[in-house]
Amino acid sequence: MNAIRSTALVLVLPLVLPLALGQLAQAVGGDIVGQVRDAAGARNFTLAETEIQGYRATAGVTPELLEALSWLSRGALEAKQYDRADSYVAETRKLATDILRAGRPVDEEPRLPLALGAVIEVHAQVLAARGQRHDAIAFLAQELAAYRQTSMAPRIQKNINLLNLQGKPAPALDVSRWLGPKPASLATLKGHPVLLFFWAHWCGDCKAEVPILARLMENYGPSGLVLLGPTQYYGFTAGGDATPEQETPYIDHIRKQYYAALGALAVPISAQNFLTYGCSTTPTLVLIDRSGIVRLYHPGAMTYEELADQVKRFFVPHVPQS
Repeated sequence: MNAIRSTALVLVLPLVLPLALGQLAQAVGGDIVGQVRDAAGARNFTLAETEIQGYRATAGVTPELLEALSWLSRGALEAKQYDRADSYVAETRKLATDILRAGRPVDEEPRLPLALGAVIEVHAQVLAARGQRHDAIAFLAQELAAYRQTSMAPRIQKNINLLNLQGKPAPALDVSRWLGPKPASLATLKGHPVLLFFWAHWCGDCKAEVPILARLMENYGPSGLVLLGPTQYYGFTAGGDATPEQETPYIDHIRKQYYAALGALAVPISAQNFLTYGCSTTPTLVLIDRSGIVRLYHPGAMTYEELADQVKRFFVPHVPQS
């Protein structure tokens, strides 16, 4: 009987142990990511490092630990402590590389690519801040080649675009699939200023941008400003996982319900557009001049005043007096 119990215990332990360790780490470390993020934001790097050491002693190297370390690198970057930021980058990358070498796919769970993508971004920004812009772009290109087939690719491309896209010809859009009126290609829109508004059906900040864009088009649309609203499939709707065939009518429903103020908005649907323009952030706003040159590349929301200032700066349209 004791032998049977011992055998059962041996069989069950491999299943129970990872769960028990995870629960223990959570109990001891708490929200390690949030704790380190808050400490790094307050520039209390000593406290953040102490929290990480305590968590690591209990839980070992986990994706949560790597995400916490990535927040340390971001905090040091914001504090302009570039050597410190790069030291956190190096530590995070080493630990992430060890995990990947053990055969774990980078996108097996969300925290590992989030942490690794963050420190790639931080190192590039450190290089740029030190005046090594060319090196930063070369580094990002190398990382993009290595991680092109992962969820990190749009984020890496975003950082390349932040350093390199403004003043360059706008990359072509894939307009082979769309909602609303058929979108014109950027090549045929030369002669018009064009604003690209990258959005997602689940994005609250995108919906909040609608009245700003509607006001912008009311004032500048008559002068020739064209608005396009690229989006992509995300594999889910409010009802759960979805195929593209199921997601398409859902996106169209969201477009009609929340984006009607933008009029007959042409909406190209393509993951390639998001990769090309590095849209890991929604909304992303891209302003293209009449010659097809990118004049503004902005991940994140913008106010009406910020956008109108850019439009007036490059296009000087005739705005009716209010």
